Amino acid sequence: MNESQSTLDLGVVGNGSIGALIDARGRIVWCCLPSFDGDPAFCSLLSPTAGDLGYFDLVLDGETTRSQRYLDNTPVLVTRLEAADGSAVEIVDFAPRYKLNGRIFHPMSLLRTIRPLAGAPRITLRLRPLANYGERRPERTFGSNHLRFLLDGVVLRATTDAPLPMLRDELPFLLDRELSIVLGPDETLAQAPAVHVREALDSTVDYWREWVRYLSIPAEWQDAVIRAAITLKLSQYEGTGAIVAALTTSIPEAPHTVRNWDYRYCWLRDAAFVVRALNRLGATRSMEEYLRYLANLAASADGDLAPVYGIHFERELIEREAGHLRGYRGMGPVRIGNDAWRQSQHDVYGSVVLAATQLFFDHRLNVRGDAAAFARLEHAGEAAFRLHDQPDAGLWEFRGRSDVHTYSSVMSWAACDRLGRIASHLGLEERAAFWSDRAERVRTLIFERAVHPQHGHFVDAFGSERLDASLLLLADLGFVTPHDPRFVATVEAVGRVLRQGDYLFRYIVPDDFGAPETSFTICSFWYVDALAAIGRVDEARVLFEQLLARRNPLGLLSEDVHPGSGELWGNFPQTYSLVGLINAAARLSRSWESVL
Repeated sequence: MNESQSTLDLGVVGNGSIGALIDARGRIVWCCLPSFDGDPAFCSLLSPTAGDLGYFDLVLDGETTRSQRYLDNTPVLVTRLEAADGSAVEIVDFAPRYKLNGRIFHPMSLLRTIRPLAGAPRITLRLRPLANYGERRPERTFGSNHLRFLLDGVVLRATTDAPLPMLRDELPFLLDRELSIVLGPDETLAQAPAVHVREALDSTVDYWREWVRYLSIPAEWQDAVIRAAITLKLSQYEGTGAIVAALTTSIPEAPHTVRNWDYRYCWLRDAAFVVRALNRLGATRSMEEYLRYLANLAASADGDLAPVYGIHFERELIEREAGHLRGYRGMGPVRIGNDAWRQSQHDVYGSVVLAATQLFFDHRLNVRGDAAAFARLEHAGEAAFRLHDQPDAGLWEFRGRSDVHTYSSVMSWAACDRLGRIASHLGLEERAAFWSDRAERVRTLIFERAVHPQHGHFVDAFGSERLDASLLLLADLGFVTPHDPRFVATVEAVGRVLRQGDYLFRYIVPDDFGAPETSFTICSFWYVDALAAIGRVDEARVLFEQLLARRNPLGLLSEDVHPGSGELWGNFPQTYSLVGLINAAARLSRSWESVL
């Protein structure tokens, strides 16, 4: 796949066990098995050196046009291909997720139906997985109605009601009836493929539409918020409750840069943002599952928390390169693992406390936080207070410098502040006073060390004169009011220094890899929020609409936007960006009463 062929106009399907990316022609170009962080059996998105491999697609003879859509309020993707002779086919892709025997059924499985819509379409099916990050074609065996691929550590079985030679040998044939293909574990289906897929589709559609029905969405931009919420839910690994930052690795932040990172892991900060956004919509189960993940992490932790962990609680995510993948548009390197696990990022403790706070106040929850849960959470508060004035790598994960970052210190304040509020709510007055006193001490220090003496705005680190976009969050965190002159001055200064057109950079000073070339999408949404908070609502709404226009045709966002071309860059789909969309929409939307 060369530079001219590849874009991030991709759809995502998934079920909490796996996630797959599908391009505009219905080609599965990325899917890791048996879970989010596994070996990408479908990896053509990252240009395998083995050649034209690493995907599953359908070639329609004479294809001229294509279109895609999701079934309303679901992650079920429908692709339509049309040919010059008037023939047309429809592909439906989904990963089954539904309630079965009192549990959520979410197997390592992708289901695909192909049906003729018009004329006599002639098609070729090409199922070409790879193993070990593109290194080799897996050994293949077959039976009367299935193919088996021996991948690394897992066997992928393709069961179909299509004539097997058509799939096995890639023979072109006329499509005269609907076909079903089940990709999944090496297990015999108990039903005919068509029956299995049809029942799974109906149950999966019912599950997602029921889930969406109970979201508390804003009156405006409903479709955008629903699509973002579904995609966030797809990014939570059902097995442990971990939430990945994105489904991909090594889609670069900008063209021809080495800023290529593996995001298939759980950053405690990013996950906390996701939890808070879904809580805002009333989807509190994600919070409960994520807190279960945190509890298991804490039980095995030997002290300080790392900023990022594997979805199966791995602490060491040793970074290495995949030599058999050239990279997105050939722009390598492709990395496996992420050395951010070695860093100190002190905001992580505040993130843990913020993620858990609603547990103590939300009366809808079957099991609410109690004194025992509070006592466990105090361990994070102790670490936050101990580190509030110590240098770290910061939330932007600088690899070559450390400072006492303002955002990290404010998150330490937030940990102490929320613990004080929780203790007061639980009637633990002594602990409430203890944590409130600590919060005030941290707050006082930040005002002394993190406000520019001449300009009166916050700076990115104690004693610095620089700005970064995380300062836009200080009002949302409750550290200052939106009308505090120091915050208003910060918003105005950030707009002058970090904004380029409709986009906001996280910072502009050179870092370990030079000066950033693309805007960081969540920062643009933070700026929208901050503008609205200080009263510039009309300006915020215009900017928000411009950002929505940057979504791909299926309503999804990556990590970055190139300010010149408006093109999406960075790992995909990016949970951070979708969180920003949800929060900004909730802040800016007119009330339901005014709309109705």
